[in-house]
Amino acid sequence: MTDGTQFHADENRLIGFYSGVISDNRGRRLADIQSWGFDALERTHDYIQWLFPLLTHSPVNPSAPVLDSEVIEAFRSRQDLRDALVRSLETMLRFYGFRLDGSCDEPDVRRSEQFEARAANWMTPGNHNHLRITRILACLRTLGLSRHSKAFFRALQEVYAGETQAKSRAISEESFAFWKSAAGAGKPER
Repeated sequence: MTDGTQFHADENRLIGFYSGVISDNRGRRLADIQSWGFDALERTHDYIQWLFPLLTHSPVNPSAPVLDSEVIEAFRSRQDLRDALVRSLETMLRFYGFRLDGSCDEPDVRRSEQFEARAANWMTPGNHNHLRITRILACLRTLGLSRHSKAFFRALQEVYAGETQAKSRAISEESFAFWKSAAGAGKPER
């Protein structure tokens, strides 16, 4: 971006999207998606790849852009992009029933007052949101927000540990292992 208000064809689409100057392939702006209600976040399946891009193409949304060294460097060096990514994280945390506390240097993810109601939406075996969570954790870590990724993972770890008493688990060992790997977390605490 040269002046922050125009997008040039030779610039990366993700940088333009996260800078707020272009829309995604469906005409949606970042701020619009970040303001969606819970129903839209649940039933729409092709936005998550734009909010939390990875290094590989998504078979679910092959038209979504992927991370490259230019985008990674831009996010790691530009506070405005990281701030926008944190807003995307906050959107999804609310959706899952969490909240982000603490500072940028020491983020803390905790259950919100709405956790029980929100968890009913995603804490079911094989839920597609488990894949979304893996994507979020990996994206945050790749784009320089490792502390946020680990804070989210710690909150998920608490939820997972609380399920050990349940007869049937809503979160599989496989999903938890993917989350752990995506967040770059050490051995789970027991």
